[in-house]
Parts: sequence; structure tokens; C-alpha cells
Amino acid sequence: MKLITRHFGEIEIDESEIIDFPDGILGFEDVKKYVLINNPDPEVPFQWLQSVDEPSLAFVITNPFLFKSDYEFDIPQNVLKKLEIEETEDVAVYSIAVVPDDIKDMTINLRGPVIINVKKKKAKQIVLDKEEYSLKYKIFENAKRAG
Repeated sequence: MKLITRHFGEIEIDESEIIDFPDGILGFEDVKKYVLINNPDPEVPFQWLQSVDEPSLAFVITNPFLFKSDYEFDIPQNVLKKLEIEETEDVAVYSIAVVPDDIKDMTINLRGPVIINVKKKKAKQIVLDKEEYSLKYKIFENAKRAG
């Protein structure tokens, strides 16, 4: 399937790789279908969550555990059921990044992780009630502090 995107131009996607977000993403509840686009440089820990429904919409995402090793939470039972998650290895967790003009100020949202059942291609963004997890976790500033 061909998809004309704002950021990547025309790309070919495999329809079997489309991820369904039944509830959308916070602020984009009407946009339900996405595809993961890997970074061509495997050293760069960022990917894109490209909308299939709205080609001008793409989120920069990353594995939050790379930037906060003690990040942990339980996926609620209702989410496990909705996403049909049966095995731990079927789960991928991502954080949405905000990339400002000054890259040193890049942040990730630790409060609203994206949970993907990679086997069933179903996903949901959840909201954590843990106060210690920031909506705007500065990855470079915190990496410096952590050494």
C-alpha cells in the first residue's frame, strides 16, 4: 500500500504492519491507524509512529527505558484485555517525544506511554497516575545528571 506522507514523501507500507489504536492517541482520538517507521540509522534510538489515516501526522517515539532505566508501571488489566496481550514478549512500550528547535531541550512523555501488542497489532496510549513521571522528561539534561 502506498502512503504519501508529509515527512517521508511517498512510502510503501505493508498493510499487515498497520497498528490499530481503537481509542486513538490523546488529542488525536479520531486517528486510529498507524505504522512504525524505523530510523535508517540503527544507532539512533528514535522511530516514527506514522498515521495511515492522516498522512500529515507522525509522532517521534522512543523506548523510554533507554533514557530512564528505573521506569516501571503495571499495565491495567482492562488494557491487557482490550489489546489481547497474553505474553510479555508481545508488548512494546514507547514514549512520544517532542523535538524542539534546540535538540538539547528534547523531551519524552513518561506519563502517557504507548502500549503496543506487536503480535496482534493493537495499541493504546495510557495515562499513568504516578506523579514522579513527567509529561516533559528532558532526556539530555537527565542523561547528563545520570552520567
